[in-house]
Amino acid sequence: MRVTPENITDLKDNEIILFGSNSHGAHYGGLARICHERFGAILGIARGEQGKCYAIDTMSGLAVIKQQIPSFLEYCINNPDKKIFITQIGTGIANYSVEQIAPMFEEATKLNNIYLPQKFWDVLNK
Repeated sequence: MRVTPENITDLKDNEIILFGSNSHGAHYGGLARICHERFGAILGIARGEQGKCYAIDTMSGLAVIKQQIPSFLEYCINNPDKKIFITQIGTGIANYSVEQIAPMFEEATKLNNIYLPQKFWDVLNK
């Protein structure tokens, strides 16, 4: 199985990390801060590719998260040479459960360049 490492501190040139943002792109806490400091996430940009990152707004509700997944998956399809690590977006500061977020990534399991957190796999394989 393709499992996202729990603590990502470095990324290779062909690796991308998905992280949760807020609608203002204020990457000051949690993984968003790490993505800004280490991986090229841009302050003021809440969504999309940034450096070695891809941001999804997780602070504006579950419907907004779900709305952004198709664009993210299209990005993954269009970049088959990139190894893309999905993190447990929405389960930190946004306070959603893994059971609420993981099913949104069911289609991602079909893409060989996408890695999911073990907890997402656990939910999706039930």
